[in-house]
Amino acid sequence: MDGKDRDDYELLDSGDGRKLERFGKVTLARPCSQAMWRPQLPESEWNRASASFDREDGNRWHGRSRLPESWNITAAGIKFRLSGTDFGHLGIFPEQRAQWRWIRAQCALRGSAEGSRCRVLNLFAYSGGSTMAAALGGAEVCHLDASRGMVQWARENAALNALADHPIRWITDDAHKFLAREARRGREYDAVIFDPPTFGRGANGETYKIERDLKETISLVKGVLSKKPAFVLFSSHTPGLSPVVAEHIMEQSFPSATSVESGEMLLEGAEGVFACPSGVYARAVWRG
Repeated sequence: MDGKDRDDYELLDSGDGRKLERFGKVTLARPCSQAMWRPQLPESEWNRASASFDREDGNRWHGRSRLPESWNITAAGIKFRLSGTDFGHLGIFPEQRAQWRWIRAQCALRGSAEGSRCRVLNLFAYSGGSTMAAALGGAEVCHLDASRGMVQWARENAALNALADHPIRWITDDAHKFLAREARRGREYDAVIFDPPTFGRGANGETYKIERDLKETISLVKGVLSKKPAFVLFSSHTPGLSPVVAEHIMEQSFPSATSVESGEMLLEGAEGVFACPSGVYARAVWRG
């Protein structure tokens, strides 16, 4: 199998507000509010999961002793270190796999066309999936997250992918403050990726609310785009934000783009397994 396509993630089943997933050799049952249909596998298969997580009486792992403290997998050709957090997260959002493949291809295409590295800014960058994708596509990347711990986690993922010496800037900061400083410095990026939280808190107590702050985020992003941009990729896990809404926002914000496309991010498994909607994306792309 081509390393770019290797994938240790698989959605095994979903339903009744849950999802059953395989991350390498570890299988987990976790909440999935969109899975309003009935599970296809018998409960006995779900009970064989390595561990499960629910929010019925606070955030709780069941069988956490069977969950490794950390383990590595490959998704969309990118290596990740995983670890169960108190909120049921693992350090990866596998619904972004299609976006990672797209980012890698776009960065490689831009680099080939221009004869120089695509300059990419990844905001709200979490554990670095999009950063790794861009870097593996040959891009020079600036990775920003408000959490120092997540930035360190992303750096460890970079090392797993033999990118420790790749041109990646690692920034722990508030996204808006950083964007304003970059604009004042005259720094520009050929591509910007951002996945803002529905609600988030910065390192110094700053708060982010997507319904209040998204317009400012986009305005600041426009202020650091190069004169010849490649793409802007917006994704979100905010309930109620549909692909049509995301597309309208991007069309209005980037009228010079050659095209704007949008869709649902999906957790997917083998043929016959119901895909789970897990957020939306919209991409503004410039050609020529």
